[in-house]
Amino acid sequence: MAGGACGLTKQGLAPNSRESRNSSAPRESSESAFRGKYVLDRATAVPLYHQIYLMLRDEILSGQRPYGSAMPTEAEVSEFYSVSRITARRVLNDLADQNYVERKRRLGTRVVFKSPAKPLEANINQAVDSLLALGQGTTVNVISVEKREATATVASALQLEVGADVIRAVRVRCLDGVPIGYVVSYVPGALEAIVNENSLVRAPILKLLDDAGFRAKHAEQTIGAMLADVLCVERLNVEPLSAILRITRTVYDGQDKPFLRTYAHYRSDRFNIRMDLQNPGGD
Repeated sequence: MAGGACGLTKQGLAPNSRESRNSSAPRESSESAFRGKYVLDRATAVPLYHQIYLMLRDEILSGQRPYGSAMPTEAEVSEFYSVSRITARRVLNDLADQNYVERKRRLGTRVVFKSPAKPLEANINQAVDSLLALGQGTTVNVISVEKREATATVASALQLEVGADVIRAVRVRCLDGVPIGYVVSYVPGALEAIVNENSLVRAPILKLLDDAGFRAKHAEQTIGAMLADVLCVERLNVEPLSAILRITRTVYDGQDKPFLRTYAHYRSDRFNIRMDLQNPGGD
């Protein structure tokens, strides 16, 4: 359903919000290798080092930074977040202390966390039906649709070269006028004619792609939790550091080629996931 019911401007933010004042601000947390200084809340009582720690920890737990991947250096963290080297060092040391990363002199810092959870298998058709039902039962505000160069994270998910063209679509889903979901999706740049601002107002992205012949054969999905950062606060109208349900999903076609990467952030007080579990050997 088309949107406009969340009280958002066409750009998805109130006129005085942070991103509308600075269009060059780094984008959503879930789509970059690591986030920038504009998503730190420098007015809160939460120390900057702990804010950065939570961001990087969440990226590790969600699989955006997989086992064995390199973490940013102290210098990179310091420059990107506009914090001191002492602060950057504490962030990486705290991650190491909690066994998320391992730090070695001259070798850098790498992720050593492995999720103990075993993947669950589910019916892809039922999952797609559920997603389409969510789209039909809510309104959507299309904030932006633009062509970008793929970051390392997005390129890896879509099996593209780093820097390849991708289409990035940002939406806010609302229920009864209240924003419940903040969604960032990526498709290869060749699908620009399918995924655009006009088409996303008419139908959910999965429906658009399915109608164009990109039928989902299988998908990989991770469900986790995070604390609301500045962008989630602005998009979802929640309190800073409130609980957010985060879903990371990659969808594959019949040739096992990924064609859609989505990061969805939902308010925990307005959204939940229900599963019916059955014993396959039962009567």
